[in-house]
Amino acid sequence: MTFFRQLRWKLFFSHMLILGIGVIVLIATAFFLASAPLAMETPTSVSDVLGQNVPAPSASPPAGQERFQIVVEQSLLIAGFAALAAAVVVSLYVSRRIVEPLQELSLVSRRLAQGYYRERTAIQSDDEMADLASSINQLADALEKTEQRRLTLLADVAHELRTPLTTIEGYMEGLIDGVIAPEPETFTLIQHEATRLKWLIQELALLSRAEAGQLRVECKLLDLKAPILNVVAQFRPQFTAQEVTLNLDLPPEPVMINADSDRIEQILINLLGNALHYTPPGGHVRLRVMPSDYFVQIEIRDTGIGIPAEHLPHIFERFYRVDKSRARTSGGTGIGLTIARHLVYAHGGEIWAESEGAGRGATFFVTLPLPEPLPLAV
Repeated sequence: MTFFRQLRWKLFFSHMLILGIGVIVLIATAFFLASAPLAMETPTSVSDVLGQNVPAPSASPPAGQERFQIVVEQSLLIAGFAALAAAVVVSLYVSRRIVEPLQELSLVSRRLAQGYYRERTAIQSDDEMADLASSINQLADALEKTEQRRLTLLADVAHELRTPLTTIEGYMEGLIDGVIAPEPETFTLIQHEATRLKWLIQELALLSRAEAGQLRVECKLLDLKAPILNVVAQFRPQFTAQEVTLNLDLPPEPVMINADSDRIEQILINLLGNALHYTPPGGHVRLRVMPSDYFVQIEIRDTGIGIPAEHLPHIFERFYRVDKSRARTSGGTGIGLTIARHLVYAHGGEIWAESEGAGRGATFFVTLPLPEPLPLAV
């Protein structure tokens, strides 16, 4: 924004315009009124100057002073009215340029508050009003995208809930009607579907607490390798079943951190589960731990479908998924990475992702602070 396009300078120059108009009118009026009576009193011939018709010296000063006072009063009066008229015109123009955009912005903001996220402003300006309108439009875009993701989440959650519920309902009806034999495999399947429902509900409840800032983290000194080994042991059968190789690279010495073991496991479950979902059979996933002087870095690298560059800034947003069709078939709801981010932040760490593009895998990094610097090797 240039210097003269700022709203404050527009207001300043409008006031200066009013002042300038008043000064110009004052000078012009004073010159006109002063020249008219003097012209009438000016001598037109030498005889008039030398004759006896010349007024006595004692009478001219009072008359001149009186004329001067009249000229000044009339000039000030006319200039005041001219400045007032200019002030009214300029003020109406300036206030219209300010009030009308503000009224439009107020209307759009009320519409956004009522849930009409498609509302946008169309203010044609080049000052701060345009910046404010652009900010409101950006806010509306963000709200609309969030609402779209929320609606998508509702549809996905309904789908995820409907699938196990339909399976459970079908098997229970079959057991009641005697169509399905009450065998251990049947009850195992029903239990699996019930566990799937429980997991989804827990994820949604955890996300709700995370968004509300109500996540409790009970930190204590522990070896980071312990929760990592627990999670890897849980995932080994799943990786084997999907023919994906899981490699583990841990340092030989303990990695002591102040953390909540259950929350660390939740972070790793979400990240390893994400890597497994998006890595095709025959692929590889590597989990590596690299301690430094002040923090420890966890790296989870996969050879999966990768993440396009335009999606990288958004993958940790709630309800956001890069491949919606694949996420639905694999049971993803787009909230695992959001939960992982909140849990990492609760530990005072950082989390981010890198990818060279579609089809070239992805790497997720988690850094957690160490309680004290590690001793330097001699």
